[in-house]
Amino acid sequence: MNEQNKPLLELRNIQKDFFGNQVLTDINLTLHEGEVIGLVGENGAGKSTLMRILFGADMIRETGGYGGDVILNGETVHFSSPFDAIAAGIGMVHQEFSLIPGFTTTENILLNREPTRSNVISQIFGDRMNTLKRTEMDERAANAIEIMGVDIDRSMVISDMPVGHKQFTEIARELSKEQLKLLILDEPTAVLTEREAEALLESIRGMAARGIAIIFITHRLQEILSVCNRVVVMRDGYVVNESPASETNVQEITRWMVGREVKGGEETSVSSRNTETSKTILSIRKLWVDMPGETVRNVSLDVKEGEILGIGGLAGQGKLGIPNGIMGLYPAGGTVLFDGSEIPLNNPRRCLDSSFAFVSEDRRGVGLLLDESLEWNIAFPAMQIQNRFLKKYLGGLIKWRDENAIREITEKYIDELAIKCTSSRQKAKELSGGNQQKVCLAKAFALNPRVLFVSEPTRGIDVGAKALVLQALKNFNRESGVTIVMVSSELEELRQSCDRIAIVSGGKIAGILPAASSVEELGALMLSQVI
Repeated sequence: MNEQNKPLLELRNIQKDFFGNQVLTDINLTLHEGEVIGLVGENGAGKSTLMRILFGADMIRETGGYGGDVILNGETVHFSSPFDAIAAGIGMVHQEFSLIPGFTTTENILLNREPTRSNVISQIFGDRMNTLKRTEMDERAANAIEIMGVDIDRSMVISDMPVGHKQFTEIARELSKEQLKLLILDEPTAVLTEREAEALLESIRGMAARGIAIIFITHRLQEILSVCNRVVVMRDGYVVNESPASETNVQEITRWMVGREVKGGEETSVSSRNTETSKTILSIRKLWVDMPGETVRNVSLDVKEGEILGIGGLAGQGKLGIPNGIMGLYPAGGTVLFDGSEIPLNNPRRCLDSSFAFVSEDRRGVGLLLDESLEWNIAFPAMQIQNRFLKKYLGGLIKWRDENAIREITEKYIDELAIKCTSSRQKAKELSGGNQQKVCLAKAFALNPRVLFVSEPTRGIDVGAKALVLQALKNFNRESGVTIVMVSSELEELRQSCDRIAIVSGGKIAGILPAASSVEELGALMLSQVI
């Protein structure tokens, strides 16, 4: 092979199973210097497992390793940990953030790689007492940010940072590594506004021009077509298609991903109901919430019984703060009345006791017990709050888990939400991100709430599963009469699922429109009070 055409990376006949469940079968893939590959597939298709093999993730080694060869720069490599992959020039920006909240942007970018100088104390007590070269740190962080092409505040503490800037900090950290040759981006635009996403796509083009090879994983298929050289489609652990991005389209990619036709948003009917005459079940007055990056300033809002109320708005304008504040996850003030009775703020337990449930946008930090089984994740909140799924003895003096009832409710939601898993006893951390999101929904459904707050329900979920999740929410609303307040960054899914849509701008409600309103009308409200 001509040295100039030699691939940077080759994956040959990669195979992987988890306890007899085959998740990857004969995966072959090449990647050249400066090339951008779009890797797509439904949740559970095997994308994350393949990237974990490439990045030397501990869970691969702990579950028996893998078959096949990973070849980097012409040499077969066996990474025993991510540190080996990083040393070989591979970087990865994961779907879930791995930043230290109390550290600044610069400190996170150079974490564990800080330039230091020795001093009298460190000469006696060792290198851990060295002092940081703050000026050099700042210069190296600034250089990484410049390469990325998106300006972020180097001195801002992560906990005060909007979610989009956290994503850029993760990317800048990888770019600060001088040996970087290949960068894996796993759903990097899922938390970004349209403007931020476009800035990131331009940044990817710039990185590729500098010779960095990129594997770009996203469910936003238009972004794949915009920035990638090739599209690689996975389904059920196989590569089912590989095409130049310039020779395919969203409809073709979708069909390869799911093995069937999936209607696009433009073909989906908006089926909102008129809820004006319905009883007000939840009344919010002068709500403020101190949530970093999503501050709520003065929200007044009435929610009608039995409706699906959508809450939309640009990132950082406060939409995420509303459910997080009401449910007591961040400091809040104002008045919330439920069915005529006041619900005390800053008290999560009182909200749960009042038949509220919440599916957070932060599924790993708030939503799941990652080291526990699906059964425990789905049933435990109802056991703890409502004393369900328990057998009672001696008049209730002794309580014990009803294993049959727990398994039955878990298998019910595995079936209804098409959760891809080996069994109801599989650990939550072993599922793909989209399937973890479905477990969060199942946990909330199992509480049988009267009001369900659900925040970014389809973030990181593929095109096939997205329709299933939205339909599950509509079914739960229609069949159980549950009032749903749904927060989403995607206007189209709000229009498809909700009866009314409240738009948040500048930490306030800019207006409320029927879901059948045009995108232009809703967009105008989004921009009306932007801060």
